[in-house]
Amino acid sequence: MPTPFLLKLEYGAGLTDQDRLVLERAVRDVRQFKPRHDLILEDDSPENVHVILEGFACRYKLLPDGTRQIMAYLVPGDCCDLHVPILSRIDHTIGTLTACKVALLPHTVIEDLTRQYPSITRALWWSTLADQGTLREWLVNMSRRPADKRTAHLLCELLVRLQAVGLATDNSFVLPLTQRQLADTLAMTGSISTASCGNSGWTA
Repeated sequence: MPTPFLLKLEYGAGLTDQDRLVLERAVRDVRQFKPRHDLILEDDSPENVHVILEGFACRYKLLPDGTRQIMAYLVPGDCCDLHVPILSRIDHTIGTLTACKVALLPHTVIEDLTRQYPSITRALWWSTLADQGTLREWLVNMSRRPADKRTAHLLCELLVRLQAVGLATDNSFVLPLTQRQLADTLAMTGSISTASCGNSGWTA
């Protein structure tokens, strides 16, 4: 069964059988993490690239008043910190929202993959560009869209991303997030109706 990491990269670039075999072999060091565990802290210099295989994680920053702003969701197939070796330090924290299965890929493995396999390099670039496009939509969401459209846009985004790795049907997926986590994402101080969200399936 292909890992979500492989499915996501295949979605963005044509991979050969050799590419798939190499990527499957690269995902060897897999670890389990509990919910609310920080994989990487702000100002860390990670030694490995983290790839989410199961569960939901997020990028976030803590504000001086102790509140948290979630800046991106990381779902199965996503690389958390692909380009940290270039920047040397990470400028935000990456933490799990649910129980997660995470693959740890040493930087040397990523360097070898990009040096020897052009299709994998293209796939990783595509993944990075897709993440940047998602970030731009989040900026528009937070600055210009009203609360109801902000929520709807987030749900549609997650549906498409989870469909790409085989974790959503045509119009529904499991959203294992709490009201507090959604509020930290959408900058909504009020409660979010439990009639519309929770640890259950969500139809978009």
